[in-house]
Amino acid sequence: MLLEKAFIGGLVCGVDEAGRGPWAGPVSAGAVILNPKKVPKGLDDSKKLSAKTRETLEVEIKAKALAWGVGFASVEEIAALNILHATGLAMHRAVAALAVAPAFALVDGNYRFKLPCEVKTVVGGDGKSKSIAAASILAKVARDRLMVEMDARYPGYGFASHKGYRAPIHAEGLLALGPCEIHRMAWGPVKLALMGKDPLQAFEDVLQDNLPFED
Repeated sequence: MLLEKAFIGGLVCGVDEAGRGPWAGPVSAGAVILNPKKVPKGLDDSKKLSAKTRETLEVEIKAKALAWGVGFASVEEIAALNILHATGLAMHRAVAALAVAPAFALVDGNYRFKLPCEVKTVVGGDGKSKSIAAASILAKVARDRLMVEMDARYPGYGFASHKGYRAPIHAEGLLALGPCEIHRMAWGPVKLALMGKDPLQAFEDVLQDNLPFED
């Protein structure tokens, strides 16, 4: 995994998101400018790390980075903009929150979002770039923490365990209680639950009806 110190013309931040695919909750993004002299050990794609490791690294990243930022786009913004553009909005907010302005952003994936600086995309970036990996950790931990809070506000769906993603307890909650305020109403599984169908078992119905399922 590479560490980006700086391109000609300024500092580099890594940018990544968390929460594009869940049935509920916001999408989050992290942006990090690492200090080359104080790089936390063990940085990796957040999905490959345990929750405990991510939380430990979050503290270390925030303490050692030259700058870091986290941004969210709400369920309402996802509905209004679609998930792709809402992700870009969360990333823009994360970069804008940096205490030091970067000249370049390395963004995980292949979509060139409009950010407050020049953008370079990196497919599989959270496994190639330490800056992007750090950003992925901040985005994931921040969103997970929020979804635990949402579990207390909206009990019965199991948000603390699955963070809004596809899970049996989530499907059961949707069928028993209906969607709550943080559910993504345009998502296929949520629509299926409103029709009394099991969100976990009705994938063929989603395809047939051309409903968005999970990204």
